[in-house]
Amino acid sequence: MPQFRIGIDLGGTKIEGAAIDGSGVVRIRRRVATPVQDYGGTIDAIVALIGGIEQEIGGAATVGVGIPGALSRKTGLVKNANSTWLIGRPLQRDIEAALGRPTRLANDANCFALSEAIDGAAAGMRTVFGVILGTGVGGGIVIDGRVLVGANAVAGEWGHNPLPWPSPDEIPGPQCYCRRSGCLETFLSGPGLAADHDRHYGKRLSATDIARAADSGEPEGRATLLRYMDRLARGLSSVINLIDPDVIVLGGGLSAIGVLYKQVPRLWERYVFSDHVVTPLLPPVHGDSSGVRGAAWLWRPEEAP
Repeated sequence: MPQFRIGIDLGGTKIEGAAIDGSGVVRIRRRVATPVQDYGGTIDAIVALIGGIEQEIGGAATVGVGIPGALSRKTGLVKNANSTWLIGRPLQRDIEAALGRPTRLANDANCFALSEAIDGAAAGMRTVFGVILGTGVGGGIVIDGRVLVGANAVAGEWGHNPLPWPSPDEIPGPQCYCRRSGCLETFLSGPGLAADHDRHYGKRLSATDIARAADSGEPEGRATLLRYMDRLARGLSSVINLIDPDVIVLGGGLSAIGVLYKQVPRLWERYVFSDHVVTPLLPPVHGDSSGVRGAAWLWRPEEAP
């Protein structure tokens, strides 16, 4: 029987699980709804999902879990999660107790970056910055095929830095769930894009509808998307100035907006502290499978118990 690894992607609305074989191929993929605001139900759903997958593959596997947040190095409890019912909870210990074996947990953006660095858009690149542009905004750093967690477990937490070089009408910025104002997440998430359009035009459209309107040449949609792209360029230029990655890969629902990959690198030229910028901005190879694949990759084949 091939050696399997199971990855779990714990999202705000769904929990996805996948079994990946020794060649990195997803053999089984399952989704269930996230029990929102129900911590015990979330544990039960994760464990049931793992149990169902293991029944299908015919045995136990290593388990990695991507979470919307991080584990505190001080307490081992979840912090910085936009799925707020997880904050302050011993998620890893509770999953391990329910399964009866070790698991590995990592930030979901770290899992995304790891998946794309191992065998995705950034394969063969040494320093990779992976970005999640979805319900929230996150970032992950992978160097030489390994996630950089950091001394405080916040490496890559790009979404909770302020928008660089704000214009007067961007100050102080929208209120963030972290209790600060003007975080990149409040501008660059899907809800942030929709809220920006609403503020300017009094029309509550989804991010998808705004992108579609912009693509058709509708003036309000185009203006909103241009503001978004300039903000994204500013945000990513600060990443390039700081860690100078070999590649930046976008993930999350907004990564499907094709114009970003052409226009944002043109815009960030004016903000990056260099006379020339060679860093490519790429779409993901594995799409919405990157979260579970990266979680599974938290265990290397040689590390399996």
